[in-house]
Amino acid sequence: MLDKTSLSVLFEALEKLDSGFQDLPEFSSATANVPGITEVLAKTAERLQDNYPYFHPLYAGQMLKPPHPVARLVYALAQWINPNNHAMDGGRATSRMEKEAVGEIAAMFGWHEHLGHLCGGGTMANLEALWVAGQSAPGKMILASEQAHYTHERISGVLKIPFEAVATDAKGRMDLSAVYERVKRGDVGTVVATMGATATGAVDPLAEILELSAAHGFRIHADAAYGGYFTLAGNLGNQARKAFDQLQRVDSIVIDPHKHGLQPYGCGCVLFRDPSVGKFYKHDSPYTYFSSKELHLGEISLECSRPGAAAAGLWATQKLLPLVNDGEFARGLESCCEAARELYRRIEASPEFIAALEPELDIVIFAPRAESLSAASELSRRIFEAAARNHLHLAMAEIPARFFEGKLKGVKQDRTSLTCLRSVLMKFEHREWVGRIWELLEQATKESKGN
Repeated sequence: MLDKTSLSVLFEALEKLDSGFQDLPEFSSATANVPGITEVLAKTAERLQDNYPYFHPLYAGQMLKPPHPVARLVYALAQWINPNNHAMDGGRATSRMEKEAVGEIAAMFGWHEHLGHLCGGGTMANLEALWVAGQSAPGKMILASEQAHYTHERISGVLKIPFEAVATDAKGRMDLSAVYERVKRGDVGTVVATMGATATGAVDPLAEILELSAAHGFRIHADAAYGGYFTLAGNLGNQARKAFDQLQRVDSIVIDPHKHGLQPYGCGCVLFRDPSVGKFYKHDSPYTYFSSKELHLGEISLECSRPGAAAAGLWATQKLLPLVNDGEFARGLESCCEAARELYRRIEASPEFIAALEPELDIVIFAPRAESLSAASELSRRIFEAAARNHLHLAMAEIPARFFEGKLKGVKQDRTSLTCLRSVLMKFEHREWVGRIWELLEQATKESKGN
């Protein structure tokens, strides 16, 4: 199941890397031949078997996918150097690779002038974006939808910035009337537009939020940690396409290469449209940057030590799979959308299930039919467990019942939310596996009902 053939390519690349240091005096590493490495590796491999098969298409639960082989190999290759991209001195080659790779991501959004860098993940990237937002509009509130990632509220608390969540509409998107009622008070500094909600994949109406921004003067931060790469997809629905086409007008963007960007964890990215926000990062550390006159990444980042290997893996992946429309990478994203729509169509046609929210990206939310919301929630849990026993791994999510608009007639509304099954079809192979996923889902449903 696991790719092993690519290891020979790694050995070849390692020989190439080693040849660049042949003029150094020979020495023996103190750790290269530690007794017991073989035994420890075997024990580690055994422990790692206690995982769900995140790499397999039958894992369609949480937002987990394997990195591309080139990212995995280059990351490993860089570990023989172990560069630190906090400063040019610690990661000379990989710092340049990071700037190039981040520039390509910015260009994907239409930004040719920007400030940005890689982060440990989406949480740290969003922290930096909201920190700059707070510095730009001191004392003013951060506004996000109730379906935005929970870290925005948590980050705002850490930064001591007022935060408020506003309602979503029946499609799971930020409710524009609720935003208007809140921003007209004049104390909102930044609105967070979620470009692919974690639970549902819903895309906030960015074009309309931008119109409100023009009238009321607040910043816009686009949390595109999950959905950002879908700007390259040519098969988005009209509403999602309209929103993604406006990304170049926002003030800041967060995207996670370790999700759809095919990178190992952790690899997030924060971008700012106005490079002058770099003034908020300014410091004069006397001990870290002594050999480079270039602007180094440590001057535009809240994080200090960061793996240069992450930058190398991203750079190599984007060289192999450029971030362009109609390219191989874009077609992979399109196949994820097609997989979600195919699964949604099967659910809609089935007497066993009801689906919430026609998928805008590659996330499908659905629940079994039952006499009440409580009964449907309990049946969801049983199906989840039965599916896992048959090697189909889904996720569960608590979703407002109003997201099933018009589909709950005759169902007893004994609670306001519904425990649903959630499928994230983010692997490029998922389009070919929808049929098998559906077979296993039907089998799990029969088992759960005792049929």
